[in-house]
Amino acid sequence: MELRFHKEVTIPSDHKLLKGELFIPLDAKSIIVFSHGSGSSRFSRRNREVAKYLNENNLGSLLFDLLTEEEDKLYSNRFNIDLLTKRLAGATEWLEKFPAANNCRIGYFGASTGAASALKAAAILPQVSAVVSRGGRPDLALDALQKVTAPTLLIVGSLDYDVLLLNRKAYQHLECEKRLEIVEGATHLFEEPGKMELVSELACNWFEKYLQPSAVKI
Repeated sequence: MELRFHKEVTIPSDHKLLKGELFIPLDAKSIIVFSHGSGSSRFSRRNREVAKYLNENNLGSLLFDLLTEEEDKLYSNRFNIDLLTKRLAGATEWLEKFPAANNCRIGYFGASTGAASALKAAAILPQVSAVVSRGGRPDLALDALQKVTAPTLLIVGSLDYDVLLLNRKAYQHLECEKRLEIVEGATHLFEEPGKMELVSELACNWFEKYLQPSAVKI
């Protein structure tokens, strides 16, 4: 695969320096920014698996730590959605100004609590053109859901009973183009054989549909 850019990066956001990895295929027209869940990081095995699939399909990816190492030691920070939203928004604005990302459209992939910060950031950043949530907690962003205009895909395992109920509730509050995709036989972490591959495919299809230059947000 020919690359335009692939390096570790340092992202200034909310007066902090956050570590990340930016991967942009040579002909990529879009970059997906990952917002990981509580207790996770840019090294999340599942998010990296999704990112790899997206990269192989000519979509760029930015995986980064929303918290510094010191901040992550304070457990409550992991569930501070407003703080995480501010970091994600800052990283997005940094990415827009990054030379190698010039003219690329931006999408969000949020997992677990990271889905809430992705949706809250999308509600205030019109440049975010698509959102995908994996086993997410969009219910933690209820106050912002009606303001989201980016087409949003919620992916939940059929065996992730509590989170599925919360996603159904949040889904009703979304007024944008939306879909709730229930992966049969999958639990919260999609650990069952083939389930993460399916998540990657669903996410990629959504981004390819809505991050095309001609795509119009509804």
